[in-house]
This record gives sequence, C-alpha cells and structure tokens, in this order.
Amino acid sequence: MIYPKILELFPYVCTIGHMEITTAIASFAALSQDTRLKAFRLLVSHEPKGLAAGEIARQLSVPHNTMSTHLAVLARAGWVISERQSRQIIYRASLSHMQAVIEFLLQDCCAGNAELCAALVINLNGCSTDSNGAMNTLDDVHNQPHC
Repeated sequence: MIYPKILELFPYVCTIGHMEITTAIASFAALSQDTRLKAFRLLVSHEPKGLAAGEIARQLSVPHNTMSTHLAVLARAGWVISERQSRQIIYRASLSHMQAVIEFLLQDCCAGNAELCAALVINLNGCSTDSNGAMNTLDDVHNQPHC
C-alpha cells in the first residue's frame, strides 16, 4: 500500500496547526473577491520571482490604483509579501501562509484515520492515482512522487 509513504512526506496533514479561526476567516475574506483571487493565483504561478504591481494590474486589466488596494488587502491578510526593488514593488505569493491555511482546513481531516487523507494529499501534490487510489509512480531515487 502506498499511503504510508505519502503520509511520511506530508505529516502535517494530520497534525493540529497553529492558525486561529479569526485569522482563517480574515484570510478567506481577503480571497473572496474576484480580482484578489485572480491576483493571488497569478502570483502563485510566478513564484519565486513575483511580479511588479503594475504588471499584475496589466495582466488582470485592472486600474493601477485599484490593484494597489487589492494587493494591500491581500498583504494584510498574509497572502502576499512585497519587496521594493529600485522604483518598483515586487509582490510574491506567501506560500507559507497558503500552507498554513491548508493545514488549518485539514487539521481534523483524518480523525485518527490517516489513510482517509491520503487521496487528498496525493491530489495536493499533483499526482494521479489509479482506480484503487494508489499513486501511479514514484521517483526511484528519492522514493517520492514525480508527476
């Protein structure tokens, strides 16, 4: 059975995280707007380099001042981090915050039955499973999924 190997790779799925419910609510509220969700997803796709605020606005066809407001909301909620580079501000997705939110959502997923979470963990990893729920392939060198 492949599940124990997967669960060794992702032990956080069945442990209790450190995020409080009020922080989670604020995080979800920040993403519950079309432009902000699109901006965050765009930034995730441009990790680790990130994008300048103006480029985000251009790609999403949003006025610059409106985009700045949306990015400020995402930053206050922890979804994005910014860094000044010369005259530009480069925004990046906070993958650690995204992980904390996912851990918060999954903290009670297993209810003591780790095998119940295995299919979800595999899907989070981007791997495919066969009809029995077993992962299709493992990297022979590291014994980790390669998908």
